[in-house]
Amino acid sequence: MASTVTTEPSKDTTASARPGYGQLLRTRGAWTFLLPGFAARQPFAMLTISIVLLVQHTTGSYGAAGAAAAVTGVSMALFAPYSGRLADRFGQRAVLVPGVLVHAVSGLTLTALALAHAPLWALFVAAVPTGASVPQVGPMVRARWGVKLQGSPLMTTAAAFESVTDELTFVVGPLLATALCTAVDPAAGLVTEAALTLIGGLLFAAQKSTQPAVAADGHARVQHASALRVPGVRVLIVAFLGIGSVFGGMQVSLAAFTESIGEPGLNGVLYGTFAAGNMLSGIACGAIAWKAAPQHRLVVGYTALAVAAAGLWAAHSVLVLAGLGLLVGMCIAPALITGYTLVEGLVPAGARTEAFTWLTGAVALGQAAAVTVAGQLEDRFQDGAGFLVPLGGTVLALATVVALRSRLVARPHRRTVARGVGHRSPVTVD
Repeated sequence: MASTVTTEPSKDTTASARPGYGQLLRTRGAWTFLLPGFAARQPFAMLTISIVLLVQHTTGSYGAAGAAAAVTGVSMALFAPYSGRLADRFGQRAVLVPGVLVHAVSGLTLTALALAHAPLWALFVAAVPTGASVPQVGPMVRARWGVKLQGSPLMTTAAAFESVTDELTFVVGPLLATALCTAVDPAAGLVTEAALTLIGGLLFAAQKSTQPAVAADGHARVQHASALRVPGVRVLIVAFLGIGSVFGGMQVSLAAFTESIGEPGLNGVLYGTFAAGNMLSGIACGAIAWKAAPQHRLVVGYTALAVAAAGLWAAHSVLVLAGLGLLVGMCIAPALITGYTLVEGLVPAGARTEAFTWLTGAVALGQAAAVTVAGQLEDRFQDGAGFLVPLGGTVLALATVVALRSRLVARPHRRTVARGVGHRSPVTVD
């Protein structure tokens, strides 16, 4: 059972009409879950690229590497929402502790099998629990912010800060994984990922005072209707699938490109540049008092993302690819932040952790599909064919968002305006 927490906002979180990051980070007790949470988030950034580099090294095939990574991603996408519902109902600690233990063991097993040149089906078997047990720390941190900042205008800032933190992991994670796999040992990336998950996850779970309180049984039955029943959430899932296609397509295609020019170490630099653009635009988004409705911002931002992704397949130099990657990354963060902001107005508090995990799972599923398709394209056609995957994924998702954008509008009686962002007033995330 989670500990009872105080949901009264402190004076320092509500004093300013235009709250900023500095004020957010002064929230009492925030750092106790932010630091271990950052370490425990690394699987999402390190896992796929670590598997791709290790399996490609042991098999010589990007197709096999992409397939193994895809199994992990699909498994995570399928189990993430269920994990979110369990965390909503039984508490984060009850889900997180066994999860990180299973993930560490499964990841090390996958590593050992790959080094032993086990058949591909054996890698698939180990990849299933590895992906299923990836801790959903990002949604859990967002839920803890909801507890700490109930009724505070800092909730919008917190949403942006969390998206920036996600992007920071995509700067640090791929760079770290690539450096370990290329400079130390092909297995070092997965081993480090398992260790960070275990240590960070256990430290995060130990912060019982900041986790959302578990509702009484009767209240839980009312509050725990699936977030998937909300039409807007289903539209956002498609949008986040497209974002996942960019992450997956870039990971495989950049690895193939840098190997083709004899500079595999540049893979982490190029992917880090892409992620840095993502992070920088995320910081800017959090500092802007938006006047446009979030559903309109999502359409505009996603259009820019699809246009930027269109040029990737034609790039044949490191500098051009770095510039385009930076631009694509800058277009992703606004879409991610806007999607999470929309959840605040569309989904009841008792199902919000689950809603966040649906979106996280959608990114993982899109990434899994992308690494599979991009790996096959690179094996068969080379010459940057894998870069067609981000283009295709974003165009299909954009068409869906445009056609169904009316479902992203929260019901009028649930909407207010906070810092120019139209969404429901923040409430406690159970």
